[in-house]
Amino acid sequence: MSDSSSDLATQQQRRGFWLRTLHQWHWISSAMCLVGMLLFAATGLTLNHAALIEAKPRVSNYQLTLPAPILQRLRGPEEGQAPLPAPVAGWLSGELSLRLAGRQAEWSAEEVYVSMPAPGEDAWLSIARDTGAVEYERTERGWISYFNDLHKGRNAGPAWGWFIDLFALACLVFAITGLFLLHMHARQRRMTWPLVGLGLLLPLLIALILIH
Repeated sequence: MSDSSSDLATQQQRRGFWLRTLHQWHWISSAMCLVGMLLFAATGLTLNHAALIEAKPRVSNYQLTLPAPILQRLRGPEEGQAPLPAPVAGWLSGELSLRLAGRQAEWSAEEVYVSMPAPGEDAWLSIARDTGAVEYERTERGWISYFNDLHKGRNAGPAWGWFIDLFALACLVFAITGLFLLHMHARQRRMTWPLVGLGLLLPLLIALILIH
């Protein structure tokens, strides 16, 4: 076999290796990204057209009083932030179906205030330190608001933040492997780079010309 034939065979083997590797990483990352991309694309539309989507918040308000033995356990700093004492948090969690253990509260001489925002809703709890009067209010804004807040990572906690980071990395792998696959197939598909250029040029022109 001549040297040129050997070089050609080596190039074809190398090309075949990279094609198989890129295709493998591309489909694995696309499978990992699929549901997340659908979620973020759909919520991107709902966020972009939020003014057209009617939101009907549902507000729930509850008032109750701490029993005297529980009120006596309401010891804490005069001011600052600290979790509720375990007996107080346990009693309130049972009465109001809340998760209060370990949650930070704002302490003042008059009251203890706990803010409890979550995706798609806002909630707060206030306890009068002298009388034990408790007021709890929860505002639910519906499923669309819930998923919109997940899109923004609003009040979703550290676990969701880690998911967004991993999802972003998977999207980068999907996009970068796709770019290399475009490069390797560009000779057979003449419109490859004009379409890639259009995908770059269109948002750039909109940003430079139409965004003020």
